[in-house]
Amino acid sequence: MKKSSKTYRRSAYCEFPTLVIHRPMIPLKRKDLVISEEPLEIRIVLAKGKDSWESFPLYTTMRTPGEDEDLVLGLLFSEGVIKSPKDVEYISYCENVSEEKQGNVINVFLKRNVEVTNLPTLLRVSYMNSACGLCGKLSIEHLKSIIPTYANKEDNTFVLNDEYFYALPEILRKHQEKFLLTGGTHACAAFDFEGNLVCVREDVGRHNAMDKLIGFMLRNNKIPLRKICLVVSGRASYELVQKALMAGASMFASIGAPSTLAIKLAKEFGMTLIGFLSRKRFVVYNDAGRLNLDKWLVPNWLS
Repeated sequence: MKKSSKTYRRSAYCEFPTLVIHRPMIPLKRKDLVISEEPLEIRIVLAKGKDSWESFPLYTTMRTPGEDEDLVLGLLFSEGVIKSPKDVEYISYCENVSEEKQGNVINVFLKRNVEVTNLPTLLRVSYMNSACGLCGKLSIEHLKSIIPTYANKEDNTFVLNDEYFYALPEILRKHQEKFLLTGGTHACAAFDFEGNLVCVREDVGRHNAMDKLIGFMLRNNKIPLRKICLVVSGRASYELVQKALMAGASMFASIGAPSTLAIKLAKEFGMTLIGFLSRKRFVVYNDAGRLNLDKWLVPNWLS
């Protein structure tokens, strides 16, 4: 995959004057860093004939500027538009736009042999805000037909003890650079099974953070996510679990709670799902045979 040399650097932060009210102290005037939220219009460009190309506005997502290439790759991969980075000819920011839009419109040129079979459906789902992915777009029955075969119930070749998980939240927190500065981002991290941090991505949108991480792993030939535990700083939603399954992850942990659909999806596809992860406790919603919990549990406790 080639990439255009033309880049636009839009800031991930903005500074705003604020007034801090803290009873019973005197109000304090100060300048605060606030996380940026800007639209990224993603255009897919397909070959049309021998020497021409046709552009389609695929998605517009509200995101924090930075790691846009990872975001685009991760989103297109997790939605089934591409199967690998080799499907992409190159990625470039669109130059024929107003100054306000520079760095906020990106073209993804697909290779001539790549066929996007579900393009009409994709074009109908064109806008995503930072709080929501492509909500409800895919049913579990449909996911069964598109989730790669490497994400399945047969991947039970490893077992982790509970001690492995307790250190993960603190490691994640220390590497949330944008959150430490602004308090305004979600994070998604990948840990190997020795507890080492492989990658962390942040964004104003939790789905964007996941897409950025998947895109990074995709570019670095780390998909499928074998023997990787994904950890998110918020809750485990249906969309996040779906994206993780598309990337081949078999273990997912969230600092917050999972949704009912996330649990059902984890059970359907044999993913180990953990919620309310902290330094002292966590809740197991689906084991799938990957956790060594025999010292406490009776057989078939989650059946």
